[in-house]
Amino acid sequence: MVITPQLSVNIAGVTLANPIITASGTFGFGREYGALFPLSELGAITVKGLTLEERAGNPPPRVAETPSGMLNSVGLQNPGVERFIREELPWLKAQGTVIIANIAGSTIEDYCAIAERLSDTDVDLLELNISCPNVKQGGAAFGTTCENAAGVTAGVRRYCTKPLIVKLSPNVADIAEIAAAVVDAGADALSLINTLLGMRIDIETRQPILANNVGGLSGPAVRPIAVRMVWQVRSRVTVPIIGMGGVAAWEDAVEMLLAGANAVAVGTAIYADPYAPVKIKQGLLDYLRCNGIADVNELVAAVRVNE
Repeated sequence: MVITPQLSVNIAGVTLANPIITASGTFGFGREYGALFPLSELGAITVKGLTLEERAGNPPPRVAETPSGMLNSVGLQNPGVERFIREELPWLKAQGTVIIANIAGSTIEDYCAIAERLSDTDVDLLELNISCPNVKQGGAAFGTTCENAAGVTAGVRRYCTKPLIVKLSPNVADIAEIAAAVVDAGADALSLINTLLGMRIDIETRQPILANNVGGLSGPAVRPIAVRMVWQVRSRVTVPIIGMGGVAAWEDAVEMLLAGANAVAVGTAIYADPYAPVKIKQGLLDYLRCNGIADVNELVAAVRVNE
């Protein structure tokens, strides 16, 4: 008798049918992909980052290909939280999967207002993007110091009644220290890593390829960094972790789980293959079967580190 391995995972009290999630900013609000496969195949969908008001984003060019990855400086283009609630959320909730709303702001007050508004809706979890610049403190990203990261987390926690995920920036000296700070401030779960800051220059024009000069690097090129950071953070915290950064195949998902992630987000790979999340889920299931593993949660933090 062949036993089908158990794929469900629990993220901050919310049960996902499987550990495969789409990363914010790479899946829109799911409509285009819903025409290709049932979105219920996914453990969760993380929607495009939401701000209080509609944003047009940065001027083009705002995406550039790199070896084994891409740079993006889209600039959080989105319709604003109210249009999302009115026009996108009802359709999303009918798709049979968990909905994670990613939120962004320029001040703590922005984050708090969005969190309070979304707490009255049918989204399942909130993901706090702390890689945004804090305009009240000279533009430094909220997530680059323990003080700022904990401050915005604690502020949002007071207004957020949904489970709160904090998405960590890799552009820091000690990501585990910041992880511990935001957990102490009220984070129910963590997601990591966000993009690394990068740049490309056109050698003919001698100008940066991106109109914004720099952008976030994602894709397979960053995966070893992401795996290392997930492993480091797991050694400091016990809350659930969503691992992301360059996951493009089922082997990458297994690696993230072994490093300490409880679930895995797929992002840039979707641009090359829109079916990537579904293929990764199937590959993970096959791996569990082949290795006689009854429950995907047995893989979490099961890495055998060298002494």
